[in-house]
Amino acid sequence: MPGAADKRTIMSTHRLTQRIHWRTRVLTEALGWQRTVPQDNRTHLDAVMAWLCRAQDATPDDGVAQTYLVKYRRWANSYPETTGYIIPTFYDYWRLTGKEDIRVRARRMTDWECEIQLPGGGVLAGALGDSDQPTIFNTGQVLFGWVRAFEEENNESYREAAVRAANWLCDVQDEDGCWRRFGSPLTSRAINLYNTRSAWGLTRVHQISGERRFLECALKNVSWALAQQDENGWLPHNCLQDDSQPFVHTIAYAMRGFLEVGAYAGRDDFLDAAIKIGDALLGALPTNGLLPGRFDSQWHPTVKWTCLTGDAQIAINWGRLFQLTGAGKYHEAVQRINRFVKTTQKLDGPADERGGIKGSHPIDGGYHPWQYPNWAAKFFADALLMEDAIAQP
Repeated sequence: MPGAADKRTIMSTHRLTQRIHWRTRVLTEALGWQRTVPQDNRTHLDAVMAWLCRAQDATPDDGVAQTYLVKYRRWANSYPETTGYIIPTFYDYWRLTGKEDIRVRARRMTDWECEIQLPGGGVLAGALGDSDQPTIFNTGQVLFGWVRAFEEENNESYREAAVRAANWLCDVQDEDGCWRRFGSPLTSRAINLYNTRSAWGLTRVHQISGERRFLECALKNVSWALAQQDENGWLPHNCLQDDSQPFVHTIAYAMRGFLEVGAYAGRDDFLDAAIKIGDALLGALPTNGLLPGRFDSQWHPTVKWTCLTGDAQIAINWGRLFQLTGAGKYHEAVQRINRFVKTTQKLDGPADERGGIKGSHPIDGGYHPWQYPNWAAKFFADALLMEDAIAQP
């Protein structure tokens, strides 16, 4: 039997071995070794959707695990916010493949969101267990799931849940259109300009309810956000941590809100705001598709790692700009950045990582390091679907 000193030696050796393993992985990724050879979009799409199914199966409920924690080799609890906007992706994949199991999974997610909705209509901040408080952004994102599920299933309870949530968002909105109350307790910023994506959610509820109030509050928020935008397109108050160098993730969130509310309401000024952002990021996209993960107010990159979540999101946004403007530069950009993200997706190996998308590349980058967030997978699936959609004549 090993003595106490021997056990300490074994543990020390194990920790050293782990550190060497992690450092080797970061070096391997940084140098581009062992990258995946990009395959056709359907191969990558099937892989990422299979990962999302495993993320749902990893929880004791019907939500989707927030993230896979690589160093701890475990899944986090279900995440209401992102489960909400994962629902439309599952319906899109069901429509594409006809796999009834995918539709059933989407319904299970939607029913779970109804079960955990707070009495006032809001949605909890963070993953289950992180907070007992509602927050604006999370509520706005679950609207997408409830609305799409209602459109697909014609279940009145889904529309009722969406309307309750939309009314709560309108009730707590400030007079100037900003949401200053009920920010996430898990971020360090009280004002989140990327709530334009919640405004977009309100327009989706307006589509299925006809309630004018929802559209008016959406327009009010995006008008407030537009007044904050710099002439070069950069946005203040737009990061989870450091407003001076926001993640591409939150930049893309805000841009999508401008874009979609503008398209829905016929507001060219909102679309122009989105184009400024899209063009600024396009100017920073290198030939290899590796877009830096943070930018300062002059659109200079401040880091060398890339935010894969944001990469997928901006691919979707460029795709939407191509659909709305017909400008070929956006189509080419979608292909370029999607191809890069494909090289970071494992198509074989351990099941917990296979098919998923990391928060950052290399994996120790500053956005959800050493994790596979479920929303990175969701947006990559959407980006692949977008690339296929705009390839159609």
